[in-house]
Amino acid sequence: MQIGAPAATTVGETHVAVAPEPAGKPLLIGVPKETAAGEKRVATVPDVVEKLVKLGFAVAVESGAGDAANYGDEAYRAVGAEVVPTAAALWARSDVVFKVRPPSADEVGLMREGGTLIGFIWPAQNPELMQQLAAKKATVLAIDALPRTLSRAQKMDALTSQAGVAGYRAVIEAANAFGRFFNGQITAAGKVPPAKVFIAGAGVAGLAAIGTAASLGAIVRANDTRAEVADQVVSLGGEFVKVDYEEEGSGGGGYAKVMSEGFQ
Repeated sequence: MQIGAPAATTVGETHVAVAPEPAGKPLLIGVPKETAAGEKRVATVPDVVEKLVKLGFAVAVESGAGDAANYGDEAYRAVGAEVVPTAAALWARSDVVFKVRPPSADEVGLMREGGTLIGFIWPAQNPELMQQLAAKKATVLAIDALPRTLSRAQKMDALTSQAGVAGYRAVIEAANAFGRFFNGQITAAGKVPPAKVFIAGAGVAGLAAIGTAASLGAIVRANDTRAEVADQVVSLGGEFVKVDYEEEGSGGGGYAKVMSEGFQ
């Protein structure tokens, strides 16, 4: 049934039209500015805000929330978002808050009781934060806890996408700090050998790092506790280094497990 459309029911043989209930206040989604040092990401970009507004949500964005990601306040206003001047005002009004990093204790204090928080929360690593959120009677959706094997959740798998960015960025930072070319060079003055790069772990971030380093011309070797990822390493231009110790390293669901002391 469409919102606002007349409802109908059947009583015996009589078809009775029922007047629709008045539309309620739209759910307000808040996007605060990230407070962690060095954090440039923003939880929602204007393209997504536009879709949310079309779905009937109201969206409020803290002023300056997208500046570090090159999304100014005007870009959010242009797609129907309200720009709120302070974090306190945004947290107090929002029914749902989108965050990248886990909120600080001060931010939890600003949160309205019974509100909803969606973002990277890392519940197991932040027990005190979970207690603070429980005291606020908050509903928390930890995007980092979505199972990778659940097909319905793959479109929400922000953890994998961010891990890919981290792997790429790690190699770019390493190349910058290395001080010379990653690829081999042959010049009139002589020959420079390619750099040798070792990637520890061939998960999402590791595979992104392998592909990036190989594309820059480095000789890439990688290791992982899961022997089944060897083909993936080779397909990206790397060489898989196998540890001479027999132990199953797959923990299920596409993840590695903690290895024994003997393996380590």
